[in-house]
Order: sequence, then C-alpha cells, then structure tokens
Amino acid sequence: MRRRDFVTLFGGTAAWPLAAHAQRPSVPVIAFVSGRSADASVRVAAAFHKGLNETGYVEGQNVMVDYHWLEGQYDRLPAVFADLVRRRVAVIAVPGSSPAALAAKAATTTIPIVFGVGEDPVRLGLVANLARPGGNATGVNFFVGEVEAKRLRLLHDMLPKAVRVAVLVNPANVSNTETTLHIVQEAAHTLGLQIEIVNATTISEIDTVFASFARERPDALFVHPDGFFVSRAVQFATLAARDKIPAAYPVR
Repeated sequence: MRRRDFVTLFGGTAAWPLAAHAQRPSVPVIAFVSGRSADASVRVAAAFHKGLNETGYVEGQNVMVDYHWLEGQYDRLPAVFADLVRRRVAVIAVPGSSPAALAAKAATTTIPIVFGVGEDPVRLGLVANLARPGGNATGVNFFVGEVEAKRLRLLHDMLPKAVRVAVLVNPANVSNTETTLHIVQEAAHTLGLQIEIVNATTISEIDTVFASFARERPDALFVHPDGFFVSRAVQFATLAARDKIPAAYPVR
C-alpha cells in the first residue's frame, strides 16, 4: 500500500468513532501506542497528524492524542491498554508494532484498532481475512516478514564469502522473533550459511552484543525487524561502522 493510502487509512478510520462522540461535551481521545521512541518516530507522527487534518481533526482542538512511546519495553503493554480501555478512548492506533497490535486486540473487542504490522495479520489473529477483517481491528501489512529470506539472500549476494552470520533478535517481541528465526534458519540452510542467534532488548544490551563481536567476530550481521531496533538506527549504524561489520537492516 502506498504511503498516502496508509496515512488516509489512519485518518479515515479515526473518523468513525469521532463522529459518534461528536455530541459528547468532552473531546474524544485517540491512543497512539508505538514500540519505538518519540525521537525516532518524527515522520510517523507527522504522517499521522496529516491524516487526521485531512479528515477535519486537529490535535488540541477537536481531538486529543494520547501518546505512548514504549522504547522496546513491551512488558508495559498490558498495563497501558488496561488503562486505555478503562478510559474508553475513541480509537487505538498501533502503527508498526505487532506486539502492541496483539495486546490491543487482547484488551478490547469494542474499541476500534488501527494497526500497522510487518507480517500477515491473518496469521497473527488480528483479522479474520484481508478482504473482510471483521471484528474491531483493521490496518495494513508492511510485508517485512515476507521479505526476510530475500534480505538474507541479498546479504549473501553482497558477501559471497561470508559464512557466519549473527542474527540479532529482540526476544521481547515474541511473535515477530519466532517468525524471523523460522524464516532465516530455513534460508540459511539453503544458502549454506551458519547463523548465530544473539539477543538484545535494551540499549545497553545492543552495546554488549557488539562488544561480543570483538571476541567472536561474525562475517556479517542480520538485524530482526523490531520497532525498538528501528528506533536505534543511529546506534546500529555507528557501531557497525566502528567495528567494520557488514549489516542488513529491515529499513533504511
């Protein structure tokens, strides 16, 4: 789906509950929950605002947006959504986070949910099917999971002599990690690569992983498509350049 279509989806979907609440004296609240950090999500937030504005909603005037930047702390999700459900927010937006989308779906069957995920939403259980989602959730699939094997193959094409590849995953992002490992292990076997699974859930653990590369240096690094990892793009680029480790990422 094109970026404009995605923005319109967020804005357009947000319109249905807002209209229903128009007669209420209070301004409706949209919950925006992201696995990333705020400073790494400037473009995403700007696109979200643009979509709202195109449908006649201006933050601080006729709608409020309640932001939650998890910075990879997925264990906070149950408490966050329990609070949002208790407060009866108008819409829950969970762009780019499978864990947040799943937690939202588990928390409510009535509040509309708009998601953006990197893998099949039907397999995740977010929707019944793509043509007719059913239930209270709808959104888009970025097809990140579907290109994992291709991404490993491209890394192999660029480094044909590479044998040992470190695959960095975030075990806190359970569903996405399981999908990545399954796909990558199958692709690695086909390509004749040896993969080593390394874990990180925090900024300091990412530093620790790169420190370990000094002792057991891999030929390349393959980074799992996780929202927290995406928000640490500068850290990854800096460390990989410092240590001269070829790396493949899910986004630029």
